[in-house]
Amino acid sequence: MKRIFFVLLALCLGLTVAFASAAISKNNKVILLISEQNISGPQRAWWASQINLSAVEQKVAQKLIEQGFIVLEPSDLTKTIKRDRAFSLVDISEDKSVKLGRLSKADYIVLGKAVASSGARVPQSSMVSCFANVTAKLIRAKDGKVLAYLDASGNSAHMDVVSGGREALGNAGSDLANRVINALKEEAK
Repeated sequence: MKRIFFVLLALCLGLTVAFASAAISKNNKVILLISEQNISGPQRAWWASQINLSAVEQKVAQKLIEQGFIVLEPSDLTKTIKRDRAFSLVDISEDKSVKLGRLSKADYIVLGKAVASSGARVPQSSMVSCFANVTAKLIRAKDGKVLAYLDASGNSAHMDVVSGGREALGNAGSDLANRVINALKEEAK
């Protein structure tokens, strides 16, 4: 009898965890607003110049989609951005990002900046060390509350500093994605 009770208790706990995990990710929409600057390049952002997602955003989007989130693409927001020129600034403010999130019916916004830099040459090699750092905020769109302040980093060694910077930014994006997902799971508790 005790075994049956414990089996049923374990099954109930397992189902509760499964439903709680599904509740946070099922159909939650996320906007990624992470401006990016690769080694000696200009600071870029898809919402300011109609380019695709940055290297960091691509990695974050990939992992969020794998977890069941809906990541709003630049094409989903083009009309909204064109209506208000304040949405077209590379350094978009927190208030404007929240407004954009609400207008696009997003649940969460990841607002941040990513910068890649080069370091010293790898000893006895023609490769260069590259580093990337990202700082971001996870914001709930409905009330503008900052749920988490996040940072992430990545590195790479490459013969070409621009390619190495992009690779380091992608590695930082993977690190950031894990932190965003953990913060969203905490939010669901």
